[in-house]
Amino acid sequence: MSLFTNPNRIPENYGIKIAGGLILYFLLMKLLGLSHHVELRLFNLLIQVAGIYYALKKFKTTHGAHINYFRALIVGVSTAGIGSVIFALFLFAYMKIDVAMMQGIIDNEPMGRYLNAYMAAFIVALEGVFSGMLVTFVLINYVATDEVSS
Repeated sequence: MSLFTNPNRIPENYGIKIAGGLILYFLLMKLLGLSHHVELRLFNLLIQVAGIYYALKKFKTTHGAHINYFRALIVGVSTAGIGSVIFALFLFAYMKIDVAMMQGIIDNEPMGRYLNAYMAAFIVALEGVFSGMLVTFVLINYVATDEVSS
């Protein structure tokens, strides 16, 4: 059973898909010369929402149409975390290769003079994990979960 078909590896599967979507979107924005538009980063959130939603949906279908509320939290947050960390590692490598991009961040961002590739990648990972927590919380209320037993 591969990573992409194993029902016990759903967070890894969809986390890799989220990271792939984020990387493709980043490269597309760089190619089109739109990477300096901060507003376009909102699309990253939509990629994450789609990945977490489909991970929760896949978990529910592969586990007898049941998903416990706390299990849904774990699946959603871990999916977002895996996707965000992979994307942050990609950005770290990219910023080490494209020194001009990192210098542009340092020169143009308000707190840029305090940043380096390590900190910028860490911030991206942290931002992704916390936005994943929020997205998961919202989606759990949309995807029907089982009652929490006391």
